[in-house]
Amino acid sequence: MTVVETGGGSTSGESVTRIAAVDCGTNSIRLLVSECGDDGSLSDVVRQMRIVRLGQDVDRTGRLAGEAIERTRVALRDYVTLMKLLGVARVRMVATSATRDADNREEFFAMTAELLGEVVPGAVAEVISGDEEARLSFAGAVGDLDPSEGPFVVTDLGGGSTEVVVGDARAVWSAYSANIGCVRLTERVKPADPPSDDDVAQGHRVAADILAGAFDHVSLAGVRTWVGVAGTMTTISAVAQDLPSYDPERIHLSRLSLTELGDVCERLIHMSKSERAEQGAMHPGRVDVIGSGAIICEELARVIGSGREGSRVEEMVVSEHDILDGIAMSIA
Repeated sequence: MTVVETGGGSTSGESVTRIAAVDCGTNSIRLLVSECGDDGSLSDVVRQMRIVRLGQDVDRTGRLAGEAIERTRVALRDYVTLMKLLGVARVRMVATSATRDADNREEFFAMTAELLGEVVPGAVAEVISGDEEARLSFAGAVGDLDPSEGPFVVTDLGGGSTEVVVGDARAVWSAYSANIGCVRLTERVKPADPPSDDDVAQGHRVAADILAGAFDHVSLAGVRTWVGVAGTMTTISAVAQDLPSYDPERIHLSRLSLTELGDVCERLIHMSKSERAEQGAMHPGRVDVIGSGAIICEELARVIGSGREGSRVEEMVVSEHDILDGIAMSIA
């Protein structure tokens, strides 16, 4: 293992190792490079995100589109260049919903092996189960929260799937990966611009039906705090705060009452694409799918805020830390 001495990481004289976590989902590919101290503690060096839409048409064709693999390759090439520049010694890349569903996923994995092997020989992306995805998301999401706020329900609303995880600061109790996300729902409903009432109603029906399986499997008994993670949730917080640009520090651990959450979701659902694009914190790659993400978020809020099984949830805490941080923790 290469140990890198850094000027900006540790001030106590301890050695640090730089590690990289890569999360490749249906909509985006993200990189976190962290410094890992001798005690296993982590501190951020750099975070990056690219919208690559790897899951383009997977729900319809069952295959990864050639142009989607190429977009992902270009982004990963840039990440690998940065990892080498920063002296990364360990790397873990996980691929989630889109690659789980694709017939030609080996083409994708061969590409990742070629690139990641430049950082650590033999490294390759791994496809993880929905259950492991949920557990990694939970570990990242609750790390900055006071354990006394638990038990927690964490929802990771991605492009192709939504993970629902319940546990406390010590352990995950139950987890479920529902096969619905903002990209998948958009491609299934194909809403007009702006969406019609029928489009919105269909989106709610589809999301509610699929999420029912999650809440049949995961008990909300005793839950006190809801934590929402991933791009849909962080964007909703940014819009609710009327941020002129995306500001992770303002978003991380922000809190929205269920009423505030419902109001901003309704706005995003019914906006045209041009209106969404005018929101200062809106990433261009989310403009066409944020409405579907907001529909899924409303369906999550409807169940989680219902007092089901004695749960006591009146707001959503939005965390910038999620599966990416969980991946880093798993190799620290």
